[in-house]
Amino acid sequence: METMTVERVIDAPIEDVFAWLTTTTHYTASPLVLRCRLTRRGEAVPYGVGAVRSHLWLIGWFRERITRYDPPYATDYVVERSVPPSRHELGRMTFAETDGGTLVRWTTRAEIPLPLLGTALTRYLARPVITRTFGNILEAAEKALTGPAAAAPARQRGTG
Repeated sequence: METMTVERVIDAPIEDVFAWLTTTTHYTASPLVLRCRLTRRGEAVPYGVGAVRSHLWLIGWFRERITRYDPPYATDYVVERSVPPSRHELGRMTFAETDGGTLVRWTTRAEIPLPLLGTALTRYLARPVITRTFGNILEAAEKALTGPAAAAPARQRGTG
């Protein structure tokens, strides 16, 4: 199993960052993500515990189930099925308030389950693509939450 972690500080309130990143339809703002859908609503909120998400990235298709939802501090998920096949133990996003905004730490633990080649493929192919995709999604969140479009509603209300 390979553990992959990407971190970024986003200069926005923790509640806004959590809401943006747990609504996975936003992920298509990344050039490496083609489609994201919520295929089953969570027990209490749409992207809460029990929610099922379907993601099509350039590297494959993933069906994920939310296993923990603790707004605005953490969410966990597991990949139940993927094409190409993968083994997945953990998907987690944690959020912490910092002087610069919100620190997001996105961690996944997974591998490509192929005899002999799986470890190398995971480390040298999947790891760089997954961490780059996570980074692109976090960058898209930052742009959405801090860029000119994010400030426009405040200006329109006369508060900015």
